[in-house]
Amino acid sequence: MEVVIESDHNGGPPRRPIRRLLIANRGEIAKRIIDCARELSIETFALATSGDTCHSIGAAHLVSIPSPASFLDISAIIEIARRHGIDAVHPGYGFLSESAEFAQRMWNEAGVVVIGPGWDILSKTGNKLAAKLLAQECGVPTLPAMNEPTAKLEDVQLFAKGIGLPIMLKAVDGGGGKGIRFVRQESDLENATRRAIAESPSHQIFVEKAAVEGFRHIEVQIVGDGSGQVRHLWERECSIQRRYQKIIEQAPSTIRDREFISKIIEAALRMAQHIKYLSLGTFEFLANADRREFFFLEVNPRLQVEHTVTECIVSIDLVRIQLEIAQGAKLADTKLRNISPDAMQVPNLHSIQLRLIAEDAHKDWTLSIGRVGPFSLPTGQGVRVDTHLNHRRTTVVGADYDSLLAKIIITGESQQAALSKSRRALEDTWIGGVKTNLDILRAIVAHEDFEHALCDTLWLERCMGSLLVSGVEISSSITNRLQTVSPSIDDDTKSLSPTPSNSNSAVILRKGDAWALKLKAPFNNATEATHHIKITRVVRNEFPLMFKADIEYSHPDSQKPQPFALEATSGIASSAAIMAAGKHRHGDLNNPHHVIIPFPGKLVELSVAEGDEIAPGQVVCVVQQMKMELEIRANRGGRVKWVADVQDGEDVAEGTLAAELEDLHEEHKIKPLL
Repeated sequence: MEVVIESDHNGGPPRRPIRRLLIANRGEIAKRIIDCARELSIETFALATSGDTCHSIGAAHLVSIPSPASFLDISAIIEIARRHGIDAVHPGYGFLSESAEFAQRMWNEAGVVVIGPGWDILSKTGNKLAAKLLAQECGVPTLPAMNEPTAKLEDVQLFAKGIGLPIMLKAVDGGGGKGIRFVRQESDLENATRRAIAESPSHQIFVEKAAVEGFRHIEVQIVGDGSGQVRHLWERECSIQRRYQKIIEQAPSTIRDREFISKIIEAALRMAQHIKYLSLGTFEFLANADRREFFFLEVNPRLQVEHTVTECIVSIDLVRIQLEIAQGAKLADTKLRNISPDAMQVPNLHSIQLRLIAEDAHKDWTLSIGRVGPFSLPTGQGVRVDTHLNHRRTTVVGADYDSLLAKIIITGESQQAALSKSRRALEDTWIGGVKTNLDILRAIVAHEDFEHALCDTLWLERCMGSLLVSGVEISSSITNRLQTVSPSIDDDTKSLSPTPSNSNSAVILRKGDAWALKLKAPFNNATEATHHIKITRVVRNEFPLMFKADIEYSHPDSQKPQPFALEATSGIASSAAIMAAGKHRHGDLNNPHHVIIPFPGKLVELSVAEGDEIAPGQVVCVVQQMKMELEIRANRGGRVKWVADVQDGEDVAEGTLAAELEDLHEEHKIKPLL
């Protein structure tokens, strides 16, 4: 491809050849971009924090950053770009990928191009209310909504009263399900509003009439070159969601009415042409095929997590096309020229993406923090896996980043073929060390509703209870079959099986292992002292994340070894959570009066005080995890006898006791005479 330098386009920098590319992201998407850039002979620079470097494998350079917050620090990224002579930055998705300020400052202050549509288009599409206005200008149906964002509960209540429930509360910015709440009952409105405002990056939200029953999530992949030439690459269906975060995506949609789907695609093209869209963008809609009605939701002006299924059905590398357009290519200069623009002519392939995430579905989808142990990911014809996991490096899941471990993408000649292949691929998948959603993925692809394309956006929430049960049954059946087929597996092989184990460590430590530790102070004439440690019993081995053992310890002045209980924990996973674990009182799961925080995170607020009388289901506290604010509710009513002494913003560990209740009638018991 021959590239030319284009002049300033639509509020963006000139397009020019890229020689040095900074990837301002992490995880599987950073690995995906690095690999593509390498194929184009572009020198790559990866950003990484200590202990989180798996995604940098393959990059020409690794740039260390001090903390996860650095991924959002525009000034720091500008300084890195200047220091390393960077031509362009690829923001991936999340972080700063939808920030008009980031795109403009990178160019104005460092002369660096941010891969994407440019700051002008970002300002028109990254803000959900601005995008709705664009849709209305183009004659695209939208749901009734507020015209201006707000941070006031009174504004939300007034608008909700006018349009009636149910409603959606939405952050005007951000993504990944953050800042979104579905409200059916007026009693839930105040809490939901506070949570949505707190999760919004700008702390601004708006209200929109909800359209959920029978509606599916349909999104259109758009590519533009900035000249007004835009192309669609058909649609994706993303209706399998929980908390408005996608779990499974498909391309094309399972809706068989192509004329109806074509109207949605035409609406997306109309909007993209109106603003002379540049680069990749996803235009999202809610669609009800039975009523033949659809409504515009939002634009994601960036590379999308689920771009993979589109790539698989059209056999195109979207990241490559994005980089080519950023260097001045027109659509006709790319492989898009070989693809039909007819929305009615659907590709003859079907692709399904399964997101494997480190979350415990049996604990309300809470983050599973820990070291990723041995793992196995599927292979075979029609199976693609995008992941940053690598057997050569340790991966630790912490509370600072997204929980996505891998994307398993299955492609077949039909939806049924892809589904059958998905079931097989998930049988071949397992992850040790942390909890994942593997059970629920297996249950979904085995369900007849999914097979017969009967799932709307509320289906997963409605069926969650039965899916959790069937998922465990399916996984148990897979494990039992593996053990039956290979009954004589030796001990070393057994340690790699997907069955639960007390050891998730790649380092074997045994009873009888001993060390001589030579310690010497860092100054002249210091005397060297030898200490001795010997393991007498291994209690729990998840080294280097955690190691518990009974030991014998002796120092130079000891007459004989002394017994100790050793507990070592790593600061890499979540040092704050580890410290918090020993700081606060832990709850007893068998005590019905205990309200327990079931996952690690940061306390947002304690909603009760000692002496309060609370009802079953009432919010006791709110904890933030991965920037999502989650409510901890009481399972029973009573009077608050005790509350945790925890400050807002303080780290709390899994199992922390938030409050202790007592029955209301206990105060009427006869007190003994003194």
